[in-house]
Amino acid sequence: MDKIWYAQDGKIISCTEKIKVMQQNIEELRQLAQDAFEDGVFMGIEPNQLREYFADLMKKLDNPYPEKK
Repeated sequence: MDKIWYAQDGKIISCTEKIKVMQQNIEELRQLAQDAFEDGVFMGIEPNQLREYFADLMKKLDNPYPEKK
């Protein structure tokens, strides 16, 4: 089942092309994170520390666009 994406106004994003691009971006991000995770574990880094670091990294992403109210 595909993820349902919402606009800032709460409406569902229904544009097929936007959803397709978002799914591709998410899959690329997932694969890059998986590769980095595996590299870190292989080098001896504690897996939960890596997961926490990645989660914190995502929480700190900057929104370059003004928030719509």
